Amino acid sequence: MPIAQSPADLPDRQTVLSMSGLQFMQAVLAGELSGPPIAQGMNFLLHAVAPGRAEFRGTPEFAHLNPVGGVHGGWYGTILDSCMACAVMTTVPKGSVYTTLEYKINIVRAIPPGTPVIATGVVDHAGRSTGVSTGRIEGLDGKLYATGSTTCLIMQIEKP
Repeated sequence: MPIAQSPADLPDRQTVLSMSGLQFMQAVLAGELSGPPIAQGMNFLLHAVAPGRAEFRGTPEFAHLNPVGGVHGGWYGTILDSCMACAVMTTVPKGSVYTTLEYKINIVRAIPPGTPVIATGVVDHAGRSTGVSTGRIEGLDGKLYATGSTTCLIMQIEKP
């Protein structure tokens, strides 16, 4: 999946609105549209999408550590926000977009730096104006590191 290196690499508004959220997420996964630049800085990538579901894989590295050497809580929050909100995006109709209204995370245990993880978001509710989903960060061995929940605002920009 290519990662956007400049604003020109990001899909324009018309492109985004011409697809359903699921089609958009599938195009990003297939490399037809560039992934977001935050993925490079945070060292995670979209790995799978399906209706109501999004999975990211990543590995926190030295650049993601706090002053005492642990993985910064912002890394957990960013990958959980990404998987949970992108799960909601898979439910968004053509002509609409979403944005995160709020999210919450619970860190269960520390991720050792250099440990690959899977972050999965699953939609619990997708309506006309809001979407709610939950997420989990697990190690490749199934060990749970964190959970989260989010509420997203779904906005109709253009009528289909």
